Amino acid sequence: MTGEHQTLALLLFSGFVAVTLAITTWVSRRRHGSAEEFYAGGRLFSPMENGFAVSGDYVSAASFLGVTGLIALYGYDGLLYVVGFFVAWLVVLFLVAELVRNCGRFTLADVVAARMSERPVRIAAGTASVTVSVMYLVAQMVGAGSLVALLLGRTSGTAQAWTVIAVGALMVTYVSLGGMRATTWIQIVKAVLLLSGTVALTVLVLVRFHGDLDRLLVTAAERSGHGDAFLAPGLKYGGSWTARLDFISLGLALVLGTAGLPHILSRFYTVPTARAARRSAVWSIGLIGGFYLMAIVLGFGAAAVVGPEALRRSNEAGNTAMPLLALDLGGGVGSTGGTVLFAVVAAVAFATILAVVAGITLASSASVAHDLYASLRRPHTKARGEVAVARAAAVGIGVVAIALGLLARDLNVAFLVGLAFAVAASANLPVLVYSLFWRAFTTRGAVWAVYGGLVPALVLVVLSPVVSGSPGSLFPDIDLQYFPLQNPGIVSIPLGFLAGWLGTVTSDEVADEAKYAETEVRSLTGAGAV
Repeated sequence: MTGEHQTLALLLFSGFVAVTLAITTWVSRRRHGSAEEFYAGGRLFSPMENGFAVSGDYVSAASFLGVTGLIALYGYDGLLYVVGFFVAWLVVLFLVAELVRNCGRFTLADVVAARMSERPVRIAAGTASVTVSVMYLVAQMVGAGSLVALLLGRTSGTAQAWTVIAVGALMVTYVSLGGMRATTWIQIVKAVLLLSGTVALTVLVLVRFHGDLDRLLVTAAERSGHGDAFLAPGLKYGGSWTARLDFISLGLALVLGTAGLPHILSRFYTVPTARAARRSAVWSIGLIGGFYLMAIVLGFGAAAVVGPEALRRSNEAGNTAMPLLALDLGGGVGSTGGTVLFAVVAAVAFATILAVVAGITLASSASVAHDLYASLRRPHTKARGEVAVARAAAVGIGVVAIALGLLARDLNVAFLVGLAFAVAASANLPVLVYSLFWRAFTTRGAVWAVYGGLVPALVLVVLSPVVSGSPGSLFPDIDLQYFPLQNPGIVSIPLGFLAGWLGTVTSDEVADEAKYAETEVRSLTGAGAV
């Protein structure tokens, strides 16, 4: 990239960072230091504000960079991510949003612990939440590294490493200083920028093809090198029985995983009532649905305008499809329009990464402090101490995410997020569903449901082609590949539900009918909700 590209994009980066740091500083001066303020922003956000924040939190680098790249490289099979990410919101709307808001305070463990022995349940749920959050953070770090390497015209590990470190430092600053209120406003600003940029690019793609979608798809298929197979199922997931099972496994993970993502669940605690939580979900469905419809056009547009060969030369996993498409639509390398559009899209992508990592880091630090630390501390310890632990946890989680992000920097970000969704669906969703809807559910069942999904999911990932045994794996020179699928969801999700059932039926504990009745009434009516 030319020096003009670099200067303009870096100025836009700096502008966004300056604005978000100003928001964080302003909020940090006004905070009251309470747990409710730090974890839930004082529950003062309207449904529309929270809907924009949820969409800003959910549409991550996986969607903005990874999904468009996968569609550009694999055509129809890349659409699975779009369908999975969007359909998942119906599960959130009907199964999770209102019920979780009524039953909990700050984290997933609050919902489960209402009926069970608190300590083992909080430790299990907190461990799973932190694990899912760190995996999700790794994907954002990889996206940041790919983006800035493209911007600076350097593919060296050093450039990507410093980018990942800088993103980690910023996310720790946002969370430790501003808490949920600053994080929410950062996500709202990012959502507006993201949707505006996506609309502009979609319009330019449609203008390039005179509004003819058929011509867009035909051109994309011709340039893909695969012909009509590019527009049919099977290019990525149809080559063998393993690939087909991977397709089903990924679909299950994407559709069921959203309802178990800690940073999404925590967003429903920032509104004052359950009705507001439900309306937030409706707002977010509209905004997210609009984005993904445009992402389809942009994915095929990248294939038709830029071409898969150019995309792979820039980034083998396709993570730079969106910025390269913007560069071409604006007039190409060296043109003023191309420079401006590329810089804007790169800045929006960077804003996307910063906003999402702030939300995930806040959710995971809340799990460490509110669930793990709170389970081990002495009863008389003040809540203010818990908030201090959350700020310290943000630093530790940031360091871990940076280290893993450096390790996984050559993998597609949407693919990495698919793994995080699989772990969330395996460990968090079973215990959440059983707690809300099964009268006989016990403490042992809750603990077994979490670990029975979490441990198999992680073990299967370690034994899969993702980690070793193939050219594109994390450790290509080592072969620990005993599980043939890249996504463990098809095995680990049923195991999570099975473990929860088995733990309950083998437990000597008798479920507390009164607590279940209280949870049921609270979840459905909001009576007694915090």
